[in-house]
Amino acid sequence: MSTRHQRPGDVPFTHRTPRVVAARRLTRRSVRAEMGRFLAEGAQAVREALRYGTVHELYVTEDAARRHPELVAEAPLVSLVNDRAAELLSETVTPQGIVAVCDTVTIDVAAALSGAPRLVAVLVDIADPGNAGTVLRVADAAGADAVIFAGRCVDVHNGKCVRASTGSLFHLPVAAEPDVDRVLEACGRVGLTTVAAHGYAEADLATADGLDRPTAWFFGNEAHGLGDEVLAACDSAVRVPLYGKAESLNLATAAAVCLYASAVRHHS
Repeated sequence: MSTRHQRPGDVPFTHRTPRVVAARRLTRRSVRAEMGRFLAEGAQAVREALRYGTVHELYVTEDAARRHPELVAEAPLVSLVNDRAAELLSETVTPQGIVAVCDTVTIDVAAALSGAPRLVAVLVDIADPGNAGTVLRVADAAGADAVIFAGRCVDVHNGKCVRASTGSLFHLPVAAEPDVDRVLEACGRVGLTTVAAHGYAEADLATADGLDRPTAWFFGNEAHGLGDEVLAACDSAVRVPLYGKAESLNLATAAAVCLYASAVRHHS
């Protein structure tokens, strides 16, 4: 693919430049869904997007271009922007000055579960993008085969979610399906045991059977957990034992413990 790069000394785009204005609209979920594109901000996210995703354009300040020449060299189209434009393309307090326009990564559930998966994380009605991105990162580290966003979940392409995933959303299949029943059915069809992470379950990770089997872990909303219908539909429910005085674990921490409990058994 041919490249078009602006060079140091060229006049940078401003926040009024039409391409920057169009890219800025990708901070809205409805526009991302319509265009099939999103913004990945920061050197780590951009690096992984260039390696594993599809990047259409890289917006970069002159300072960031000097700091990351290898990313500038890899991008198919590089547009210099001034600091004000970089601020408007950023959703952080301290912009890093480097933002890529990428194709969205979500696929359908059947595609995500192809290839005999052994470990899958299913997030149901997750609201916090930081939690969602962190679970993506954890699932990637644990060797999960897919992550599924089920029900009324935060958009995986939300800027905070993308940053929290530190590039992991480009590493493994990610599906989005508003119908939780369809996710449960799809997991059953490919032979996954469905396990609900539930703080009041009788079985805990120390006593639960079957975690060496191919497993889909279901994690619920930060405030309300999994609904009764989902709990009833899963094959089993398991809690993380609390040995100290803490009332509970946050979602991302609980997901890390559960996913690694399965991953260790799968790799032992």
